[in-house]
Amino acid sequence: MDIKIETTVESKLGTLDWKKSPDTHINLKNSGADSPCATSCKDKPCTTVCPAKVYEWEASHRKVIVNYENCIECGACRMLCPWDNITCDWPGGGMGVKYKYG
Repeated sequence: MDIKIETTVESKLGTLDWKKSPDTHINLKNSGADSPCATSCKDKPCTTVCPAKVYEWEASHRKVIVNYENCIECGACRMLCPWDNITCDWPGGGMGVKYKYG
């Protein structure tokens, strides 16, 4: 008997709980048309390295969309932006991700 284990990002995020903050804790320093995301960043590492798909490139508007609600607070975004365009602070007291397993 084969057991199929679902390994999508959405299924993995389903194993976590969040106490959502009313405010975002992740921002782009410059998100406009002249941002480094739109003008200089060819590889868009934030859209591929983030394990929770917090960052999405919206080609039609030439900007990065930040889905901060998915953040698992791993800190990868603090290190991966080659243009230092991402600010990430920990959510306020008691807010943020709550790990169910560990």
